[in-house]
Amino acid sequence: MVKSLGAQLVAPYRHFLSLPDVKKTLVIAFLSRMPVGMMGLSMLMLLRESLGNFKQAGSVVGVYFFAMAMTAPVLGRIIDRRGPMLTLKVTGLLEPLGFGLFIAAVWLNWPMTIVIAAVIVMGVFSPPITVLSRTLWRHRFEADEDRRMAFSVDSILMEMNFTLGPAIIGFVLAVANPKMAVLVAWFAMTFSIIAFLRTPALKYWQQQPDVERHLLGPLTDLRLVMLFVIALSLATACGLLEVGYPAYATWLLIPAFAGILLAISSFGSAVGGAIFGAMRSALPLERQFSRLLLIFGVLMFLHLVVDARDSRVLFGLVAFVAGFAISPAFASQALLISRIAPPQYATEAFTWSSTFIVSGLGAGMALGGALSEIVHIKAPFVAGGAILIAAAALTLLLKAPPASATTGK
Repeated sequence: MVKSLGAQLVAPYRHFLSLPDVKKTLVIAFLSRMPVGMMGLSMLMLLRESLGNFKQAGSVVGVYFFAMAMTAPVLGRIIDRRGPMLTLKVTGLLEPLGFGLFIAAVWLNWPMTIVIAAVIVMGVFSPPITVLSRTLWRHRFEADEDRRMAFSVDSILMEMNFTLGPAIIGFVLAVANPKMAVLVAWFAMTFSIIAFLRTPALKYWQQQPDVERHLLGPLTDLRLVMLFVIALSLATACGLLEVGYPAYATWLLIPAFAGILLAISSFGSAVGGAIFGAMRSALPLERQFSRLLLIFGVLMFLHLVVDARDSRVLFGLVAFVAGFAISPAFASQALLISRIAPPQYATEAFTWSSTFIVSGLGAGMALGGALSEIVHIKAPFVAGGAILIAAAALTLLLKAPPASATTGK
């Protein structure tokens, strides 16, 4: 029976990977997004060494992410109008130059205004590789079942990027120093742009005619706005989890346990994403999404019941099952955006989603830090659970389209 179940899970992936250009696209997407997990940590540690504290260092890195989040929809709109190549080439040139200026400014102790200017350039001209990867899956596949598989695998690879990227920087920090770590991140970022320009997925791009577009773009669609708000909630819960584990482990006087919990949670997310991609359900995707958010919320509350002082293994198991719903939830949200967004807003819709997700992660981490210090060490888990249950309820307001509209055609 176990062998039969395993075969049922493997067969859809074997078929998916056999489709033209899929394997190469996945490999390039994985490699080109590796800097996502490397940039922030390497910049933070270099600034910490230069400025002497995490508060200032974190503020500078925050400016980078804020600039990236705010300008992403603008880049998305340009891509929808003009195609991806010009934007990739311009950002692929200017972000490495901005990153190089940042490194030089920190190393040579130039005025902080130059450092801030450099990180703003980096953020404004950050190549939209992650967003384009997802938009290109929409262009590559029309059927929902193929997109479901593509977005599930995409979410798994993103989990690996967020796990391996910081691990690589951590290794460099252990054997060398922050200067070497930031150089590794700069090289990886530069290489990633060159690699992505070679992805075969770009040939599937379907440029839409120059139709009339509303100033607010995809924000004129109430269902998309609701999806963005739900994505914000989901990301906020993940940010609370990202802070909740380190805060709890530090309170237990075993800070190294935080890294283990985060890795276990990421592994659980990858496993959940793999199963979700191979699943076939009669439930409308909107209802599946709602249930995933509800399950994730209930599992967040489970952290209150289990105490790592009694059993670290059991608490680790909770971290695993809590992570189980993360990739499927993000994959569902991406699939819904690909289905709902009009063709003329295909990329911009994903950039708005990215903006809300980045903002949610930042808000969750900030809120989690405050709650763990002021309220209770496990308060981030409670807040995350409550936010997810509210998001699950909001998802119920999304009405499934008629069956004929789910083919993506």
